[in-house]
Amino acid sequence: MSTTLATTTASSAFIEPTHHFFKSSTLAPLFSSTSLVNARRAFYLTVLPVFGYFPPIILLNKISNFTPLPNNTAFRDAAPEGIQGNKGLCGNNGVLQPCNERSSKKDQKRILVITFSLLAALLLLSSFFTVVFVLDKRKKLQHSDPERNNMHEAISFSILNFDGRAMYEEIKKATQDFDSMYCIGKGGHGSVYRANLSFANIVVAVKKLHLQQDSEKNVEKEFLNEVRTMTEIRHRNIVKLYGYCAHKRHSLLVYEYLERGSLAAMLSKNEEAKELGWSKRVNIVKGVAHALSYMHHDCLPPIVHRDITSNNILLDSEFEASVADFGAAKFLSTNSTNWTSLAGTYGYVAQLAYTMEVNEKCDVYSFGVVTLEIVVGRHPGDLISSLSTGSSSSSSSLSSSSSALLANQMLVVDVLDQRISPPTHQMAGEAVALVKIAFACLNASPQSRPTMKQVSQLLSSTQTQRLHLPKPLPMITCAELLAFNPLTT
Repeated sequence: MSTTLATTTASSAFIEPTHHFFKSSTLAPLFSSTSLVNARRAFYLTVLPVFGYFPPIILLNKISNFTPLPNNTAFRDAAPEGIQGNKGLCGNNGVLQPCNERSSKKDQKRILVITFSLLAALLLLSSFFTVVFVLDKRKKLQHSDPERNNMHEAISFSILNFDGRAMYEEIKKATQDFDSMYCIGKGGHGSVYRANLSFANIVVAVKKLHLQQDSEKNVEKEFLNEVRTMTEIRHRNIVKLYGYCAHKRHSLLVYEYLERGSLAAMLSKNEEAKELGWSKRVNIVKGVAHALSYMHHDCLPPIVHRDITSNNILLDSEFEASVADFGAAKFLSTNSTNWTSLAGTYGYVAQLAYTMEVNEKCDVYSFGVVTLEIVVGRHPGDLISSLSTGSSSSSSSLSSSSSALLANQMLVVDVLDQRISPPTHQMAGEAVALVKIAFACLNASPQSRPTMKQVSQLLSSTQTQRLHLPKPLPMITCAELLAFNPLTT
């Protein structure tokens, strides 16, 4: 019935009621529908019909629609019916809703929203930093020791295309849990067992690594290195790797079994050494030379064995030689010409290798030692020392010691293994060729040693025929053979 007039500026129209107006009968309706919202800025006033219709403007307070009832006599004494229905008013008169109830609810809601927002943000941040920390730690561990990390990432079985775990149990059964009666060889980091796998109708050689706490890391690296190397190469004169088992407690390498064992074992026993006639010995040297030539010149990148010894040369039933034990082998990268790390067995490593660069020429020196060992029938340490006598410096070649050898007239025939008959005819020429090549490989200067490719070619059937004897074998001295240079042959 009444309309509301809102005055918001100084220019707004304002009609002051007269004394007669307040005395008229319109006084009750005036206060029954008036809502004074803000005493300072705005108020609600019922306008008489004489002024016409004004659209209601309820928003008088720019800050909030929720405004307390003014504290003056007119409103305190106003009838409840006169102030009901004003949603924007609050007061503590028992009719309007209390002023602090609505604001309190809003404040509580605001606090809850802020609290949950902060908790959610904190949870997201903590999760993010946790993930970053874990990934960073894992990355550091992998970079610090990737080989160790890869080895223990999981149990790895790959043996003869059979189920690896079942094969492992069969190996334990065949060796009675690696009993010593099945052990056919021992080394610094492992033992080799003979295992007859009846269900597969095959005999294998199982190399079980010794995992000791003080050397566990080095043993694990050798194991991984041997697996990587053996899976990269295939050659008739390199022992075949059938499979492996990588585990924290047991690390096994499963190789083909070669019936006659190591060359060192055969040479150490008189009866077995007699079985190694000169033709067999020449073939053994050729087999080792072909294997090393393949590793140095046909593999990409080249592979350096670094531990060529008579213990690491195995013989099958036909006395065919195979190079074994690649635990110390290294891939020779194209951009690295020297290394500071040295590996190998004492007596098979050149003395200068301890202070000079280590590369494929170290294998050449070791091959020379093994070749002389095959010719002499035992480790040629004394002979090599005699060859070195008279050298004026560590860089002198073996030929510089020829005067010392000429003085005592050391004959080649006296150097040969006395347990078998001396070679004759063509075989005598090949035996002398072995001594010549061995001396060349033992040159103190690595640069002066032949490559294994040159050695392999010299030992081929067509090349050895050209290495004819300059005189009868009983008259040839070692000093005469020292002058041989395969690089110019």
